Amino acid sequence: MQTNPSHSNQTFAVAVGEVLASLKEGDVLSYGEVAEEAGYPRSARAVGRFLQENSGFPWWRIVTATGRLAPGHEARQAELLRSEGIEVHDGHITAMTRRAR
Repeated sequence: MQTNPSHSNQTFAVAVGEVLASLKEGDVLSYGEVAEEAGYPRSARAVGRFLQENSGFPWWRIVTATGRLAPGHEARQAELLRSEGIEVHDGHITAMTRRAR
């Protein structure tokens, strides 16, 4: 298993895209959890870059390990999360909602 997406950006992108596409309404994962599920456990920051560069994925369902919303996008992310029943307070989700894997 690779841990550095620079060795195979296309494989990393496909794996991360599959994880993101599998998220359902109300699912919230951290960048690190997405990286881990994709098979790249040390690539949380690369997940953030992937989301910045690729539209069409449910970016609002991804937060930091502490539950903090995406800097610069907090208002929109909070709005989208609340519409899915996720509680948001002061730029953080109040509880991480783990999904069945």
